[in-house]
Amino acid sequence: QVRLVESGGGLVQAGGSLRLSCVASEGSFTFYAMNWFRQAPGKEREFVSRVSWSGDNTYYADLAKGRFTISRDNARNTVYLQMDRLKPEDTAVYYCAASRVLRIDLPTRSDEVDYWGQGTQVTVSS
Repeated sequence: QVRLVESGGGLVQAGGSLRLSCVASEGSFTFYAMNWFRQAPGKEREFVSRVSWSGDNTYYADLAKGRFTISRDNARNTVYLQMDRLKPEDTAVYYCAASRVLRIDLPTRSDEVDYWGQGTQVTVSS
């Protein structure tokens, strides 16, 4: 069992930045690839980014490329998502997710996630 708790969401103006954090407890953090997903109102949950167990492999959805950076600190059982140049369409609940499956150069599917966090709201005003 892995418990995931996100933080760092909030309200920011378009063009601004936020850094999301996700702390894992009650499990073996380094056994899992760590992902960020998001879900906007009325839309399906979508993959944002993934970092491998060791942190040396990252993957981004097109929506995140060039603006978001994922990283992890295994000593702190924490994964981060640095989000820059935010747009109103980035408004969503962002979820941290742990997965043992990692398919190189392919996004993680929701059904491949083993554990989900509760989500943190990100709102970008225009």
